[in-house]
Amino acid sequence: MYSETSTRSLAKTISWRVIATLTTTTIVWLVTGRLTLAVAVGGIEAASKMVLYYWHERWWDRIRAGRKTAKPAVIWLTGLSGSGKSTIAVWLAEALERQGHKVERLDGDTIRDIFPATGFTRPDRDQHIKRVGYLASRLERNGVFVVASLVSPYQESRDFVRGLCGRFLEVYVATPLDECERRDVKGLYAKARSGEISSFTGIDDPYEVPRKPELTIDTSNVSVENAGQQVLNLVQASEQA
Repeated sequence: MYSETSTRSLAKTISWRVIATLTTTTIVWLVTGRLTLAVAVGGIEAASKMVLYYWHERWWDRIRAGRKTAKPAVIWLTGLSGSGKSTIAVWLAEALERQGHKVERLDGDTIRDIFPATGFTRPDRDQHIKRVGYLASRLERNGVFVVASLVSPYQESRDFVRGLCGRFLEVYVATPLDECERRDVKGLYAKARSGEISSFTGIDDPYEVPRKPELTIDTSNVSVENAGQQVLNLVQASEQA
């Protein structure tokens, strides 16, 4: 999923030669007792082997044999509004990027901003999830890790997305409804309970709990870092399976 840059190869070359040259200089000095000779030998060795090591690194970087490519996955975080899906998704995407993977994050609210005509009836929601799922599966096929955070309340549409993807990891963010309402900075739950908005998942529209998610997390009793690490561990373990 990544290649060695010239700058990184150069930094590794220098750090290794400093250690190796100090070792060579020390050995020559201990054997001969002549500091001038030890420094001269160390200098010659450093200059010649820095060049050789650099080109050795660059040469090996071009050889594919023995290099294992990480298998991409679609990590699908589902749960009530305010459960912590997006927060975990941001942490996870950044962690995967630090590991050198290609990552794309798909967030339900962001996608709805791009397609504002998307409704909230069951057919509208199903169609929305299937579209996002299809996009996720295409990204996965092209070597991209996808971190999707959508309420995706219905089992049928989530199963549809699972069927599209090669490695689909469903993460149920099972934060209780009362905690989600407490966190509701947009006031959506209050509007749903007052009847100002309708078809709101968890209030007047059902959320179908995943039957067999790969992981279940309740963010009311764990930190973002802990939750994110659990998902990252799942991604790594599933690749070994």
